[in-house]
Amino acid sequence: MMESVFLELEFLLLILFSLVLPAGIYATLFWKTTISRPAVLLFAVSLVLLAGVDLYLLSVLGEMARLTVSAADDRLFNGELRIALYLLPALFAGTGINLVSHVLIHHLSRAEQRFEHEKD
Repeated sequence: MMESVFLELEFLLLILFSLVLPAGIYATLFWKTTISRPAVLLFAVSLVLLAGVDLYLLSVLGEMARLTVSAADDRLFNGELRIALYLLPALFAGTGINLVSHVLIHHLSRAEQRFEHEKD
């Protein structure tokens, strides 16, 4: 029987996919003075995929926490704090979807302008 999920690879992956990689994406988006639409789209899709990985890891860790002897694991991954852990993936997915929407709206706007210009 495991003593704690905090010592498992899945927990380290959760930290990587929940904090480190999204922070890097957000920092890149904020610090870049110029960025292409394909790059924004790549970052957006990455955020949505990270959210999916986070949800999977949270689910796995919740199951693992039930099997541990530590009450702290169970409290964090299966108790009231579990809801707070699911807010980060929701934030990443929402931001990613918003960025994809922004790129698509910008592209369609420009396509409509080109169409109107060619029609005249």
